Amino acid sequence: MIRIGFAYNQKPEESALIGTEAARAEKLTDGELSRPDEEPPSRDEFAEWDSKATIDAVAGALSGLGEVIRLEADEDFPERLRDIRPDIVFNIAEGRHGVNREAHVPAICEFYGIPYSGSDPLTLSLCLDKARTKETLAWHGIPTARFTVVREVSDIARALKALSLPLFVKPIHEGSSKGITERNFCRTRAELEARTASLLAAYNQPVIVEEYLPGAEFTCAVLGNGKTAEVLPIVGMNFASLPEGALPIYGYEAKWIWDRPENPLQMFDCPAHIDASLARAIERVTLDAYRVLGCRDWSRIDVRLNAAGEPNVVEVNPLPGILPDPADNSCFPKAARAAGMSYDELIQSCLRLAAARQRVPLSRQLRKARTAPKTATRPRSARLRELDGPAAKDSVSNRLSA
Repeated sequence: MIRIGFAYNQKPEESALIGTEAARAEKLTDGELSRPDEEPPSRDEFAEWDSKATIDAVAGALSGLGEVIRLEADEDFPERLRDIRPDIVFNIAEGRHGVNREAHVPAICEFYGIPYSGSDPLTLSLCLDKARTKETLAWHGIPTARFTVVREVSDIARALKALSLPLFVKPIHEGSSKGITERNFCRTRAELEARTASLLAAYNQPVIVEEYLPGAEFTCAVLGNGKTAEVLPIVGMNFASLPEGALPIYGYEAKWIWDRPENPLQMFDCPAHIDASLARAIERVTLDAYRVLGCRDWSRIDVRLNAAGEPNVVEVNPLPGILPDPADNSCFPKAARAAGMSYDELIQSCLRLAAARQRVPLSRQLRKARTAPKTATRPRSARLRELDGPAAKDSVSNRLSA
């Protein structure tokens, strides 16, 4: 039986849900919008890590393909990986420290010559740097908003000469909406100076300043490698579901204050309600970005339209969020469900892609059980059916490009 090392970072119990901290923030009262007065609690260093529920769900899905060995990506990870030497590592670890934290687990796997799922260290480090990502996209002619990097408040004058208001600002090395609130939308120089100074002080890292894209926003889940990669049903952001007066931004307020279990926002439409021409344009720019940045097996790519209605890449996440509960607004599993895939099938498909890419044989017996006839399943694309079907048993590694 194949031995699957499962690499992850688990949130400490006291920080298991950022929402427990967010609950201390102000709530909607008398129809007025609530916004945090200080930097939101998503500064928590564990914000990007996974909850026990997600880790258990992924482990359960992987167990359908082999023996799962949990390898928490802590200080002991290198020694445990070296001693256990699994056949392949399924990696969702976001890392602990530094601007290259997402690359640590893959780099250690490469050091020991152990195959692993997902993108390589270069791609993971590149995509965690918002400016380097956009530089790469722009060099290859892939549309992305014009931007500059501010390292100290005195750089703002240069930014205003290069860019046109309104502007949007973000910490350059953060994810999970850390540091992103409605105050990041800057209409004036005064707003830009105040918000940039706040982010520089709070996160101790440069701030990316980019021209605001006023159009609709989408997020695209991608599965596959090379020419066989494909976009699952596109997820559209339903900004109309936000409270009256809210800006069309999916940031901290939308995720943790206004979207409450007792009053959930209907934030996403999947498939997105768009015409076929726009869908093709979004898919094209998404796959271009995926391939140019060297993404492998899976990634989630955020796209927003400019004033002319043209898709621009906003961010690329090679370690996509994969919350298992359909009640949660987790876009990659949502797109997979719209494609007719269960949560287990999504996780297993990613591992299959990684195994085929590296010619790691999976158990024939397990794969035969995996492809047994089912009932009441929704149709999937031909590519995904091919990946999971009987033909995958002996030749999938020859059909999927690296």
